[in-house]
Amino acid sequence: MERVTAEPTARRRRADRARQVADLLRRQIVHGHFPAGQLPLEAALAREFGASRNTVREALHLLREEGLVERCPGVGTTVAGEKYPHGLHRLLGLAETLHEHGEVTNQVRTMTLIEPPAMVGHRLGVPPGERVIYLERLRRLNGVPLSLDLTYLVREVGEPLFDADLEHNDIFVLLERIAGQPLGMAELTLEAVNADAHTAAALDAPRGAALLMVERLTHLADGRPVDLEFIRFRGDRLTMRGHLDRTPPAPGGGPAGTAPPARRAHDATTEERPWP
Repeated sequence: MERVTAEPTARRRRADRARQVADLLRRQIVHGHFPAGQLPLEAALAREFGASRNTVREALHLLREEGLVERCPGVGTTVAGEKYPHGLHRLLGLAETLHEHGEVTNQVRTMTLIEPPAMVGHRLGVPPGERVIYLERLRRLNGVPLSLDLTYLVREVGEPLFDADLEHNDIFVLLERIAGQPLGMAELTLEAVNADAHTAAALDAPRGAALLMVERLTHLADGRPVDLEFIRFRGDRLTMRGHLDRTPPAPGGGPAGTAPPARRAHDATTEERPWP
């Protein structure tokens, strides 16, 4: 049997630490920690994170590959593009969510009446043979492509949208106006996907680029499902944020007061400080 040689320990440790440094720098960039757009010099970052210069250099290379920073001789490392925060703790339309960051506009690419796939009809609760509104929009923030939205709507609230100003309004606002009641809750799934050729062209992103894919089924306040969306966000332009509360487990749901697992001892001979 062929023996597989493990990667040299020092190289693996440096790669692990580079990812750790990149994670912390990414958060600082996303949260506007460098308002002038200029990151500190490598030596300063190495002191801040207790890492070697080579580790910091690898971390900055990772961020450059993500499109977050640019590195230029004589200039240093600068922030390349802004990521906009999208909250997950409230049910809001895109313009409502990003109103502090500029103007959201919507290009309607397709809007038609279709007989939905069985899965779509089932999730929207429409009987077999009942048609729904299909809507495809390219959404921009300050002129920059941000998301491609594929939306299925029940006819009751979808048909009036043919006469609505979809270019400058969130659908959520229009749906509440049409239905005469507020939206209630939504079921949400979030995952990472790669951009297919069509989506990449629409979003002005490289083919195969990482996208944030949101599947959302929205209900009116009375519980009726009315809006099923498949939204592809540019992963280099948006970050998802939320607030999560930990509720006490139900009685008998699991042991309480269990001690946390013991932490592994770190090798004190490495050139970089161990992290918790």
